Amino acid sequence: MIEITDDTIDPRAVEASVSHDGAGAVITFHGVTRDNFGGRPVSGLSYEVYPEMALKEMRAIAAEAQARWPGARVAMVHRDGVLTVGEVSVVISTSAPHRDECYQASRFAIDALKARVPIWKKEHYADGEADWKANKT
Repeated sequence: MIEITDDTIDPRAVEASVSHDGAGAVITFHGVTRDNFGGRPVSGLSYEVYPEMALKEMRAIAAEAQARWPGARVAMVHRDGVLTVGEVSVVISTSAPHRDECYQASRFAIDALKARVPIWKKEHYADGEADWKANKT
């Protein structure tokens, strides 16, 4: 499962897409909109995505993880549009035969997504100002 959506993400569906009998470990990461950044109150986020390029790169990241950690499976779903505090912006689920590989594949997937996928984030502050934020690993 590799998707961009403007709807609420169902983390259990993402997780179910990588779960299987050979997986001794399953990890699900949720990126959640927080209420502050750098000491400033945050009222929400907005994302802009180039879907065709984003999906292509997300598929490449999943394939790289699966090649690097044999037996691993990776699923990623990222939001597009406006999110309020507490909403989930990204869910990444990984499974692998063993926990160490699962943790490594999960970390690789989120770091690669933030570094390589054309998704832009704007942070909206409680005082009405907003800032575009660079993706960082």
